[in-house]
Amino acid sequence: MSTTRHELLHAFDLLLAPSRFKDYAPNGLQVEGRTTVRKIVSGVTASRALIEAAIHVDADAIFVHHGLFWRGQDGRVTGWMRQRLGLLLGDDVNLFAYHLPLDAHPELGNNAQFGLQLGLIAQPGSAGRFGEQDLGFFGGRTNGESFSSATALALHVEKVLKRPVALVDPTHRPIKNIAWCTGGAQSYFEAAIAAGADAFITGEISEPQAHYAREMGVAFLACGHHATERFGAPAVAGHVAATLGLKHEFIDIDNPA
Repeated sequence: MSTTRHELLHAFDLLLAPSRFKDYAPNGLQVEGRTTVRKIVSGVTASRALIEAAIHVDADAIFVHHGLFWRGQDGRVTGWMRQRLGLLLGDDVNLFAYHLPLDAHPELGNNAQFGLQLGLIAQPGSAGRFGEQDLGFFGGRTNGESFSSATALALHVEKVLKRPVALVDPTHRPIKNIAWCTGGAQSYFEAAIAAGADAFITGEISEPQAHYAREMGVAFLACGHHATERFGAPAVAGHVAATLGLKHEFIDIDNPA
């Protein structure tokens, strides 16, 4: 089966509601390709490696969290930008990118799917959200139990993600209330503390957060930007593909960051 580029864009927009968000990237169709779409490849970032892999498997469209264009970037089409655009335009492949809307979707987004992988669930309603534009999730384990310590939580995350976690652990107590926000959300840490978190999980850590953790007695886990954001794109693209009767394949391009 197939659909049109316009119908696919409408389906993504209807699901993710990008107009609700103040974002620093254009959400939706970033590069226009062929009109008819039969297969979607999803991935985290529109890197050259992902674009080449999508072309290799005959994708008509690529769906990512990190697209090609960002507010304030150099607008010249040279170097890596020329290479990526050249591949997309040369093979007539559509590129769809959704940034904050993909983080925020309550069931299929990065935060919801990351929580699902970790066995975490957000509290209902506004109590389960925190931070700017309510992007952060706040809750605990689906079984209602606590982790015995922040170290136990970190070991659990490492097992799920299959990669090391950077842990700042001043707590020395069980961890029940957990806040999380995928990717580069270290600036949400103070909001997580204010929400009552015993631990905060995100992708990256900057210098100030280690001090905040120690001074406020709240654990901070930095688990990798790419690693924490691998789950929303395939969930959304897979859902839309199934709804429209399209083929879908997730391609994970390894990234240590």
